[in-house]
Amino acid sequence: MRRSKSDYVIQTVVNALRLLEVFQEDEVLGVTEISRRLDLHKNNVFRLLATLEERSYVEQCEDDRYRLGMACLELGHAFSRTRSLARQARPVLEELCAATGETIHLGVLADFDVVHLDGEQPDQLVVTRLRNGGRLPAHCTALGKVLLANLAANELERVDREHLSEGALIAETPETITDREKFIEHLRAVATQGWALDLEECEPGLACVAAPVHDADGRVVAALSLSAPTLRASESVLVDRVSGQVVESANRLSRRLGWAG
Repeated sequence: MRRSKSDYVIQTVVNALRLLEVFQEDEVLGVTEISRRLDLHKNNVFRLLATLEERSYVEQCEDDRYRLGMACLELGHAFSRTRSLARQARPVLEELCAATGETIHLGVLADFDVVHLDGEQPDQLVVTRLRNGGRLPAHCTALGKVLLANLAANELERVDREHLSEGALIAETPETITDREKFIEHLRAVATQGWALDLEECEPGLACVAAPVHDADGRVVAALSLSAPTLRASESVLVDRVSGQVVESANRLSRRLGWAG
């Protein structure tokens, strides 16, 4: 009789992976808090952390707490490079970055966050930073708003039920939309116009514009964004000059993925 794969599971490895996963919610955690969340003895947690730190999957902060290490980012990049979306997006990111002189990102939706899969940064003194591998709240980013606006009706209802109705529209800056009705109306406008803006809604001094990326079946599977300091990217500049470039680049990537629209 063939054994189930679960019979081969190594519990220590499972615990190490669970430990890494707790950092999805918090950037920095101490041994006591990790022990509580995983229901593991502190000694076990410390040994797991020491092992992961040795391989650079976690690193210790000055206050003796821990955060994810560079090995996690490198592994994430390796994952992205092996996937068709990231491979097809790379030349488009580079071309749009060269044409505009601004930072470009590719993002996907993960529940109510946007995950930055890849990005390209220009060679300028004043630029917005790359967020490769990072997460941001979807409601206050151009990437996130484009992705939310293009959800299927049942998925948007789920997001509304699980997040919008539960006070998830947290103000990251004074410009963040926090009113549920206003935000839903905003998403309708984004879906109609085909692109979204973030005017200092996520971070003061930062503005973004994003457009959807479609797959061969016409589904929105990602979004492409341009971000720039507000000293170069006023609302009029983004609307009149930049949005068209971002939309065209997103459409070009969509066609590379087989979209015929």
